[in-house]
Amino acid sequence: MIWNEAKECMSRDEMTALQNARLVKTVNRVYRNVEFYRKKMQNLGIEPGDIKGIEDLPKLPYTTKDDLRDNYPCGLFAVPETEVVRIHASSGTTGKPTVVGYSKRDIEIWQECVARVLTMVGVTRYDKVQVSYGYGLFTGGLGLHYGAEYLGAVAVPMSSGNTRKQITMMEDLGCTAIACTPSYLLHLAEAIKEYDKLDKIKLKYAVCGAEAWTENMRLQIEKMLNINCHDIYGLSEIMGPGVAGDCQYHNGLHIYEDHFLPEIIDPNTLKPVAEGEQGELVLTTITKEALPLLRYRTKDLTSISYKKCECGRTLARISRFKGRSDDMLIIRGVNVFPSQVEAALMEVEGINQHFLMIVDRVNNLDVLEVWVEAEEEYFADEAKLNSLVKNITHLLKQALGLAVNVKPVKPKTIERSEGKAKRVIDNRQYI
Repeated sequence: MIWNEAKECMSRDEMTALQNARLVKTVNRVYRNVEFYRKKMQNLGIEPGDIKGIEDLPKLPYTTKDDLRDNYPCGLFAVPETEVVRIHASSGTTGKPTVVGYSKRDIEIWQECVARVLTMVGVTRYDKVQVSYGYGLFTGGLGLHYGAEYLGAVAVPMSSGNTRKQITMMEDLGCTAIACTPSYLLHLAEAIKEYDKLDKIKLKYAVCGAEAWTENMRLQIEKMLNINCHDIYGLSEIMGPGVAGDCQYHNGLHIYEDHFLPEIIDPNTLKPVAEGEQGELVLTTITKEALPLLRYRTKDLTSISYKKCECGRTLARISRFKGRSDDMLIIRGVNVFPSQVEAALMEVEGINQHFLMIVDRVNNLDVLEVWVEAEEEYFADEAKLNSLVKNITHLLKQALGLAVNVKPVKPKTIERSEGKAKRVIDNRQYI
């Protein structure tokens, strides 16, 4: 059994003692081996001896994605190239990709963390896990693949895309678990219904991550497929999937504090916020060898709780992500997140869960239009369609605090994603 109570049920004092020792060791390593951090700490007048435990964490400098890009490709590595056994990287769609290196020990820890999440979900060595995240430089596919194998389960490396084949293999192999983005699983669920395959598949569990999604979306997927659906969190800069995951109580994601030190800060002031208050998640790796990062700003917005969970784990829990600080749209002075739109639309009958937000500037005024896919029957009854649009418009105005134009479109009009869903088109950047 991968759930090791010695790691996941420590008292807070025991966890703090472990974190203190590992943080001190990490700070000494990066100061000695990474010029970037050595200069940063020297500029702040900090020496490794000044860091005696997690209470000294605020003394250390923050790290951002730009820092990784500025030191592209391997300038932040803390081990010689001969000790790096694998490379992953981000897509680089918004600039240079961020390159991540792993030592043999890093890979072993990654495997264990993912296996711990799978165990928390209910997956055992008797399950077959269909891995429908993308493989390659993206960490999702290989992260779940090696975690499933570490657990002793069968890994089925489907990768993303080719939905018809996904369903065929799911049926023929009797896969009992699937790992993919929630938006792609929603697409798969629609296709399974369309092909009348629901009674042919044996899925029991889904492990979804790589994008923000709502509790209502989780419940919708569970209802459509009659499975248990769980959240997994990670990011390539820190490790990949497996940094945190949620248990059967779905009351926050348990973060593996024995490997990752969490902080929640105000993204504007960079000051810590109180337990339970929302802010930006900051992570410090305390066991990584190849690419240890100090106080990495994830941009992910969440809150944290240190209360013991009903499942028995004492690990800190981070709440379901509201979104990313860099995903936030400011429309006529109002902060808007795609997750708010998703949550509101989940309350509406007669539409599916695919939507698109389009932001334009008309006569120097920001305008938000939301496309929603209505069921075919509404397009045969104009009064019924108008009533649906009026209802959605009202709900979105209540949820967002601003007026929104709602455009109903026919099913399958909005492009489906095989990875992370594209929810926003902001045309203001081109004006």
